[in-house]
Amino acid sequence: MAAAIVAQSTSDRPTPDPDEGKNPAAVALGRLGGKKGRAARAARLTLEQRSAIARKAAAKRWGSK
Repeated sequence: MAAAIVAQSTSDRPTPDPDEGKNPAAVALGRLGGKKGRAARAARLTLEQRSAIARKAAAKRWGSK
């Protein structure tokens, strides 16, 4: 089993492309929409709202588990 794992990890086959089989135009459109949405959301939030969101994220990230 170990030999099979080593053979698989050192093979010369290229790694599969995660976007293979997807429509490139659809991928680009989705990315564009995501970028616009982030900017639109940031523009409508007040300073207090952004601070509250950041505080909540920091508490989740650094709080006890």
